[in-house]
Amino acid sequence: MTSSPTATPHNSSGPTIPGLDESSWTADLRNSIDRSFDSTLSRLKELVAIPGIAWPSFDRAPLERSAEAVAELLRSAGLDGVQILACNKADGTPGGPAVVARRAAAAGKPTILLYAHHDVQPAGDETLWESKPFTAVEKDGRLYGRGAADDKAGIMAHVAAYAAVSEVLGDALGLGVTFFFEGEEEAGSPTFRPFLEANREMLRADVIVVADSSNWKVGIPALTTSLRGLVDGVIEVQVLEHAVHSGMYGGPVLDAPTLLSRLIATLHDHEGNVAIEGLVATDNATVDLPEADYRADASVLDGVRLAGSGSIASRLWTKPALSIIGFDAPGVDVASNTLLPRARAKFSLRLAPGQVPSEAMEAVRRHLEANAPFGAKVIFTPGESGNPFQTDTSSAAATVAMWALGEAWGVPAVETGIGGSIPFIADLLELYPHAQILVTGVEDPDSRAHSANESLHLGDFRKAILAEALMLARLNRDGLQGSGA
Repeated sequence: MTSSPTATPHNSSGPTIPGLDESSWTADLRNSIDRSFDSTLSRLKELVAIPGIAWPSFDRAPLERSAEAVAELLRSAGLDGVQILACNKADGTPGGPAVVARRAAAAGKPTILLYAHHDVQPAGDETLWESKPFTAVEKDGRLYGRGAADDKAGIMAHVAAYAAVSEVLGDALGLGVTFFFEGEEEAGSPTFRPFLEANREMLRADVIVVADSSNWKVGIPALTTSLRGLVDGVIEVQVLEHAVHSGMYGGPVLDAPTLLSRLIATLHDHEGNVAIEGLVATDNATVDLPEADYRADASVLDGVRLAGSGSIASRLWTKPALSIIGFDAPGVDVASNTLLPRARAKFSLRLAPGQVPSEAMEAVRRHLEANAPFGAKVIFTPGESGNPFQTDTSSAAATVAMWALGEAWGVPAVETGIGGSIPFIADLLELYPHAQILVTGVEDPDSRAHSANESLHLGDFRKAILAEALMLARLNRDGLQGSGA
């Protein structure tokens, strides 16, 4: 992106650590991070080299190696009792290996849980990559490789920030810190909830920092204050008992892919807004994204008209968005002149903050059944669901985070939404209702997470480490005064 959003500057007058004035406090943390940055980057490259993918169709051995490499990082940072833990899935197979380590809080000090995930997306079509996906390559101030941004950089930001605070504060560090590095987030976190329940007391914290989001743009940090929820499912249309010859029978009856396409077309109105009744939608984003920036970031082709109404930021953050992400039909190269009896599609519906997922799922069902084309049989199979999320921006932790981000970048941080979803945050909120949850990240609009040529901006990565170190140092001194936690 090229345009800066409007933002209210936050107070950048940081607290004073005993024995240090304000300027030396930030300077000492910055110097510690700078001295170790080459080592931090080297360790990140080593993590990128491990193709730890939690999908059942992939070899589990690299995922186990990834967990062990992350565990060794924590041991090197001086943490004792590092554990690699997993819970079984519903089918009895093991879930992704999570890495957990704890530093107990001193009396009267809060505990901070630092979350990231070490598993990654598959590389996809490797011919689309300009370098090998699991070989980290530096180019033009960025580090390229699968997981370089999402989310192995999140792990390294947590570890490097903790190391810097430990070095600078020494015995003055009384903050409790728990590291929780998940090993199956990209596979949908199938055992996240049972893992939390099995380790509830060990993971209990006053503040939870989820490092799996993005900044506003290179040079401007952000705290993610809202996330859309998610429901998905499968739509099937049936029109014939069996396939028939398109020449002998075509005309009086339409084939299933055509009818499914007509049904899918009812899901949006003529402007491209989601047309399902009963869904929450608001147009109240506090910052906006210029159309030219969105087009560039999303690689929209020239001449393609953007869908929906309202501000672009609201279309991304506070309104629903529906996509067809899968379609079962014969491939063009193997197609025959046949009227197909049935066709299926998978939809993904992003939900605005304030939406109850079960109500959204039922709204989709009602819409599909009410709009069955030509009386075709419509079968709706609900899939996964996840709650939306909104941060309490008045909390002590959010205030400290905004201050730390602005101090590290040297410009005011902004509060942004993210169009994506992190469904497990709902589990964290349910099990730890008094915890203050912060969603941070190291990505930027050109990081291309989940895509070919994923990358990390190294200058902003260094600043993200400093911001977290500043936040930990301030929470160590001031605690959560006035938070109500």
